[in-house]
Formats: sequence, structure tokens, C-alpha cells
Amino acid sequence: MPMTSETGLPVAKVISVGELLDRADNDGVLRLVSGRKGLSREITHPRVQKSGLILVGHTRGVVPSRVQVFGETEMSFLASLEPRVRAERLENLFRLGLSLVVVTRDVEPPEEMRAESKATGTPLAVAPLRSSDAIQTLHGLLDALLAPSQTLHGVLIDVHGIGTLLVGPSGIGKSECALFLIERGHRFVADDQVILTLQPSGIIVGRAPPLLRHHLEVRGIGIINVRELFGATSVRDEKVVHLVVELCPWVKDESFDRLGLDDRTYPLLGEQIPMLRIPVRSGRNMAVILEVAARNQLLKRAGHHAARRFVETLSGALGLPDVFDSGDQ
Repeated sequence: MPMTSETGLPVAKVISVGELLDRADNDGVLRLVSGRKGLSREITHPRVQKSGLILVGHTRGVVPSRVQVFGETEMSFLASLEPRVRAERLENLFRLGLSLVVVTRDVEPPEEMRAESKATGTPLAVAPLRSSDAIQTLHGLLDALLAPSQTLHGVLIDVHGIGTLLVGPSGIGKSECALFLIERGHRFVADDQVILTLQPSGIIVGRAPPLLRHHLEVRGIGIINVRELFGATSVRDEKVVHLVVELCPWVKDESFDRLGLDDRTYPLLGEQIPMLRIPVRSGRNMAVILEVAARNQLLKRAGHHAARRFVETLSGALGLPDVFDSGDQ
């Protein structure tokens, strides 16, 4: 679950400049020019800051822990200044302890900017994109990196477009279920450890840790690489979680939901995700059952609740009052 303070309020997540640059470098978004000593500096805000007024000495409102972006307008203004004035303005800027300065349009920073970056240990990077595109891309990266997250023991797989998170005790057969589903054409996301992040829109996205990506453990065989065995279309890097399925041992006297009227939910990062509890026992074709669960969830998302509609039809035939409001169908 997200970390909370002693008052019970969420604690803001913090990332280092190095974390952002690692992610951005892999995507070809940013290239570090200088200031490597400052890679441990913190970024705490998911939105960048772009204010040309900084260069005329108006530093009020500057938040050092936000990424500072310099576009064509700012760089043209700097170029118009005399070298002595330009150096003075940049010195005042970099002495603020900025987390990261980004120059867009692949413009090489002037020597005075590089010098202040080195002198203050402030990371300085160049983005190949124009300012609007670079800002949009950085916002997407920061949203992902600063989003509340948790790591859960389970398996995540895309079944008919429904991100299905399998949870349950160790040895219950989660990985084997994933293997059956992969063989039937569904797409594998993560096994054993699933990193879940809450996006600003309220959706929860799951992915595998980088070292475990595309790998699945099958008892008796060992660790396999799903992508190499089944092809590139058998995996995906991340998937929105739409459904949680708890696999549990079959217990003779335990009561399991047989009608499907109760809409269970599973708490993840403060959100409630639809949930099913499915018993596992020898002879059950779990791949088919999970496919049906995913298809049924698709129908529910479209407003078609088969179990409730059946009960309403039955109640009408018996002359009984409506059990559910029409809005729940």
C-alpha cells in the first residue's frame, strides 16, 4: 500500500534525477550533458516548470525540485545577452539548487550554462523534441515514476483484453494457469512479483520488475523465457488491472459463490478492483474458467450482469418484487 505519515495522510513519493534519466535515456527522451554529480538530487513534482522570467532575475515561484525546461524562446534570449551578463544570469539561476535543467530542440547549451552546471553539480540534459512535445513526454514519465506503487506476489496476464491479476497462496498453481493461458494465445505480463502503480486517472497498471520481465517459473521445468518460447506477441510490458482472481484450495465444507450476485472487490492502492474467488482442484480446466471469468467481466463492464438478469427474470416469473435496481443491471 502507499506509504502514509503518522497522521495517516499519504507521503509524497520522491524520485532521483538519475531514475528519471535512466527511464528517459531508454526512451531516447533525454541526454545528459553535464552535472553527473547531482544525479541523486530529488524530484518531487510530476509537472515541469518553464519560466523565462527566471533569466531576468525573477526567481520567485521557482521550485527547485521540479524539472526546469528551457525552450527556443529562453535559449534565444540567452544568446542575445552579452557573455558577461549571460554568465551572471546563469550563475544566479544555478545557485538555486535546481534538480534538473533540460534544454529542448537538441540545442547544445552555451559554455556558460555547462560551466555553472559543473560548478554547482546541477544535472543538465538535452531533449531532441520541441518544447511542447518534450514537456508532454516528461509529464508522462514523471506521472509513471511518481505514482503511488506497491509490489504484490502474483501473476498478471492479459486475457481477452482484461488485465487479470492472479493471487493466492504459494504453490496453488498461478504460474501454471498463466502458462495454460499463454498457450491459448493470451499475453503474459508478470510472474511472482507484480509492480502496481496508480495512475492520475485512477487506473492501476501492473508490470514486472526489469530483471524478471518475460520470465515465468514453472515447477519441474524451471524458469522459462515466454517471449523466446512463444514469440513477441505472447508478452506485453504492462497492463491495466481490471480483475483480481484469488485462487484458493478446494475445501469441501466451504461455501463458494455459485450465483455470482455478489460483486466482491479487492483493495489495491486505495482503489477497489473487481474480484473473484475461484477454488482449485484436480480435474478443473483452469484456463477455460479464467477465460470465462475475463469474458464475463467484459460483459459486466458493458453493463450486462447475467446473474442479476437471471434472478430478475426468475423473480418476475414468480411474481416476486425486483431484487435489484435497473441501474445495477
